[in-house]
Amino acid sequence: MNPNRVLEIFKEISTVPRESGFEQPITEWLQKWAESHKLAVKTDEIGNVCIVREASKGKENVPTIVLQAHQDMVCEKNDGVDFDFRKDAIRYTVEDGWMIARDTTLGADDGIGIAAALAVLESDLPTGRIEAVFTISEETGMDGAEGMKEGFFTGKTLINLDSEDEGQLFIGCAGGVNTNVRISFQPEPVDKDLTVLQIRIGGGIGGHSGDDINKGRMNAVQQMARFLYAEFDYGLQLIDFDGGGKHNAIARECRAIIAVPRPLATKRRFNRFALDLKEEFHVTDPDIFCRCGETVTRLKAVDYFSALELLSSLFTCPHGVQAMSQDIEGLVQTSTNLAAAHRVKRHFEITTSQRSPAVSECRMIAAKVRANFEAVGAEVRYTNEYPGWNPNPDSHILKLCVDSYRKLFSREPEVKAIHAGLECGLFLQKFPGLDMISFGPTLRGVHAPGERMDLASLDKFVELLNDVVCNFE
Repeated sequence: MNPNRVLEIFKEISTVPRESGFEQPITEWLQKWAESHKLAVKTDEIGNVCIVREASKGKENVPTIVLQAHQDMVCEKNDGVDFDFRKDAIRYTVEDGWMIARDTTLGADDGIGIAAALAVLESDLPTGRIEAVFTISEETGMDGAEGMKEGFFTGKTLINLDSEDEGQLFIGCAGGVNTNVRISFQPEPVDKDLTVLQIRIGGGIGGHSGDDINKGRMNAVQQMARFLYAEFDYGLQLIDFDGGGKHNAIARECRAIIAVPRPLATKRRFNRFALDLKEEFHVTDPDIFCRCGETVTRLKAVDYFSALELLSSLFTCPHGVQAMSQDIEGLVQTSTNLAAAHRVKRHFEITTSQRSPAVSECRMIAAKVRANFEAVGAEVRYTNEYPGWNPNPDSHILKLCVDSYRKLFSREPEVKAIHAGLECGLFLQKFPGLDMISFGPTLRGVHAPGERMDLASLDKFVELLNDVVCNFE
């Protein structure tokens, strides 16, 4: 198996739609791939796929290894880009050693994990029995891992191929929960004496709400709420508020429609606010833009008190790092992400997510978010809670991977826990005693347009995976 073949398979995968919750095209593609390679394949009732390669001659007594990746990808695109994730192939380019999707997510999270597992399956590498397991809807709630039945795979050692920093071996991750909010309102006519404006904040870097939450990047939803909350002093009438996307992505863009009595004064204040944002985020988000112009709308306005409750609660909602690990220097312990806010008929839906390896801390910050919104009478519910994965420093697969990395690259790998969520915690609940590790190539900007993969790191990732599966015993 070589990196070029892994990249070829990934490019094929990039032509197959695989939005979370709509994985049928990639599920069927995997089934056909297995059949074309004359490998045993099974699919459970929710869409998880397991492809089996039997042991090479002389390796029949080697324990089974499970190679695991998820089928779905986060589907995010820049505002105004004409692209349909349910039918269009991902458009990418290669520049300066990086494979990049400029206007959408690339899907290397976790398409490259799928590609690596398939490349092992089709190779002539001398290995023991391998089960390649591909789960559904990891990005939206780990539904595949949650719904997987006992016996779907039999191996006792699992390599998760869903990490994003070459040279780092992960043996633990955060758990998490989503806190979803609904704020209802009464529609009312837009005051005919007011001028209707559309304002936009965009150009944020965004990123993964686990890996990137400590980077201090702009949250466009919270910054829009910050500006509009202050505008209530000047007779604002709120009509629409629409920002953010997936629960596990930092909000890059936000749009609002408002009616105001003095549009020129509002524009001047917004322009000053834009300068403040550019100064505050000049390092983390250098391409921020703020735009304001007159518009027309058929929407009715939001009643005054509901609008005030919406904007005040978005403005005060906890967002970002809440605590750092007391055991591992530099590791985020607990965080929360104000991900999105959208108008839906007569209510606003707000999406947030919380992460921590400690169940008590995760539930604590989720309760703080809940209290923030319940203070204005909102409906709040928790969804998609998943467990963390506690490190096992005595892991057999960890020792093998460390020895292999040292032998191949003449340096020590970093052994770490990650603040992002991985399916390993759920697998450990369902398959007690499972020995696990996670590693992958270097990815940057995941969960946001501009996602990219370092091709040099792909070479090393593939070399490590080859060595580990061939020397496992």
